Amino acid sequence: MSITAGRKAELIKKFAQNDGDTGSPEVQVAILSERISNLTEHFKGHKKDNHSRRGLLKMVSQRRRLLDYVKRNDEGRYKKLIEELGLRR
Repeated sequence: MSITAGRKAELIKKFAQNDGDTGSPEVQVAILSERISNLTEHFKGHKKDNHSRRGLLKMVSQRRRLLDYVKRNDEGRYKKLIEELGLRR
């Protein structure tokens, strides 16, 4: 369900603004998107796992808040980010 350390390092490397950048909104959104997609796959086989579903909803709302923050501060970064991640909206 969680992402591997290697996959997380790939996402950080791809979306980081500069070396050692792990906290920028782009990196956080990318990691959350990966975790959300993993949980979505999990629910295909475990339909009644409502405890994990609550966590999924929290992650989705956290990602939404981060995306709103990026959009509010820099529209270009927002458009580039959602295009790279393949998110709707």
